[in-house]
Amino acid sequence: MTTKSEKSQRLTRKQWSALEETKFENIHTDVFGESAEAAVAVAKEIASLIRYKTNRNEHCVLGLATGSSPIKVYQELVRLHKEEGLSFKNVISFNLDEYYGLGKEDVQSYVYFMHHHLFDHVDILPENINIPDGTIPYDKISNYCAYYEERIESFGGLDFQLLGIGRTGHIGFNEPGSKESSTTRLITLDYLTRQDNAFAFDQFDEVPKKAITMGVGTILKAKRIVIMAWGLKKAEIVFKTVEGEMSTDIPATFLQLHEDVTFVMDDLAAADLTRYKTPWLVGDTVWTDEMARKAVVWLSQKLQKPILKLTDRDYNDHNMSDLLVAKSAYDVNISMFNHFQHTITGWPGGKPKADDSQRPERAEPAKKRVLLFSPHPDDDVISMGGTFLRLIQQGHDVHVAYQTSGNIAVSDHEALMYAEFAKALTQSGGKDADTALFDKAIKLLKGKRNFKVVPEEIRTLKGLIRRGEAMSACRSYGLPEEKVHYLDMPFYETGTVEKSPLGKKDVKIIQDLIEEIKPHQIYAAGDLADPHGTHKVCFDAILKALQGLKGKESVKDSWLWLYRGAWHEYPIDEIEMAVPLSPDEVLRKREAIFRHQSQKDGVMFQGNDSREFWERAEDRNKATAIKYNELGLAEYEAMEAFKRFHF
Repeated sequence: MTTKSEKSQRLTRKQWSALEETKFENIHTDVFGESAEAAVAVAKEIASLIRYKTNRNEHCVLGLATGSSPIKVYQELVRLHKEEGLSFKNVISFNLDEYYGLGKEDVQSYVYFMHHHLFDHVDILPENINIPDGTIPYDKISNYCAYYEERIESFGGLDFQLLGIGRTGHIGFNEPGSKESSTTRLITLDYLTRQDNAFAFDQFDEVPKKAITMGVGTILKAKRIVIMAWGLKKAEIVFKTVEGEMSTDIPATFLQLHEDVTFVMDDLAAADLTRYKTPWLVGDTVWTDEMARKAVVWLSQKLQKPILKLTDRDYNDHNMSDLLVAKSAYDVNISMFNHFQHTITGWPGGKPKADDSQRPERAEPAKKRVLLFSPHPDDDVISMGGTFLRLIQQGHDVHVAYQTSGNIAVSDHEALMYAEFAKALTQSGGKDADTALFDKAIKLLKGKRNFKVVPEEIRTLKGLIRRGEAMSACRSYGLPEEKVHYLDMPFYETGTVEKSPLGKKDVKIIQDLIEEIKPHQIYAAGDLADPHGTHKVCFDAILKALQGLKGKESVKDSWLWLYRGAWHEYPIDEIEMAVPLSPDEVLRKREAIFRHQSQKDGVMFQGNDSREFWERAEDRNKATAIKYNELGLAEYEAMEAFKRFHF
């Protein structure tokens, strides 16, 4: 891994926790800037172990995980096999778990997952692959689980165990309540776990309620353990696992007992660790403006005091006395208060003929060309619906671009309803009406739905549903149809949850639109916490497009503003433009979100939050307004937040 890890990788839990920087951490951690970089490092460690064992003419016994976290690791292992000759002939694999009731032919099974992502692309011997059998008769499960344990032991135990972590803190399918001594067994899945895994199924009720899993005790017997976490959505459980006390409530905390475990994560997943969230509590701090803002907001929130009421003693008592070396608490408070006051604006496109030296946006040109990128057909109204409306009302030339069709997020039963309605409506126009598309879609939707790749007819139908909903939302804001752009970026159109890598065609589509509009403002989703990475790919496409256009007239005057989606909001200290919303604007935003009917009432991609998207948006916007008010600033009904990205 990194140089630091090479030196500290074999440190015990006590040794790691004794280091000043990591004194709050009970597990060795390795933090990378990007998940892709981290995954490559993990794959290289696995490859090194395989080669070491090969040279000694020994089996390499790997414990393997499923889910989204290890996919990039498997991709790198496949690359190492194909391009650098890494052989898996000496590898014996044992998978952590399998859904009970799913057979090998089910595309949601972990047998399918492992073959699709790894086994079908390397030279591992079929007889060396071990995955729990989800079809074992119920009365034989106990004996089967004992056999699985014995088979692991027959090869000398696991040399290396790869893990991901679930929102409940489960490893494998060891849900809360699992003991540190637990072994391979049948387990009932937690509701939250089933909800998080529902994306792979057409509806929540289809997610199995039980699974066979290796136990915590089985995992802890592995000689080496690497656990992975990517993205902001994992930050809270990472913090609890690494810095919390061991408890059956969070089974992953038992990894603190292991003498050779590393928690590998990207910087987003590490965000809640003490050394990143509040580094002044750990040791000496370099007080940049950004760090100072972060610390003052934290202090204000912790003490529940407005910024202007913070005292010298408040700073001194919380390891922040260095902030007061050159200034008094009064001066620091005034400076911070003014900064946050200047982020608030009711003119997201800039206020015409006004002094803009202390405003987030330029005053001129008074009428700006605005290009709002929305990864899915509802991110625009969910994430910045109030600002979207305000820009239109204030006379700017607003365009919205839906980057993907969003078709996989429409349930089959919803699509079937629309198809049957459309067919009946088409037939009402005459006997010769062409209903071929609807006929094919209806037949497919009523038949076997366990598709490895969703047929084009169904994808087309679902894409049309999302387009219609998006157009309806835009119409409710008074945006003309010619200002709405459907990009249907190719990377998304795979017919599966797994998407293709970003390609040149994707970037070219973005570039062409930017050159056509020549925007003064570009809004893009900076939320990288969506469950399947679509937001990140869409954002990367925008950045690549802007890089390719660098120096051209089309982007000479462009400013890029980032919003976050339905999952998280920017921390207050990072917000550079906060747009207040009136109660009426909150309702207008809600009504626009309601236009996306297929995404209401228990959607397919709910993420780790059971609230509907409009509820999340309102709660988040109101919470932002409350936080500003608690800092001592004006009280608003709700606020939408943005960060400027300097490209």
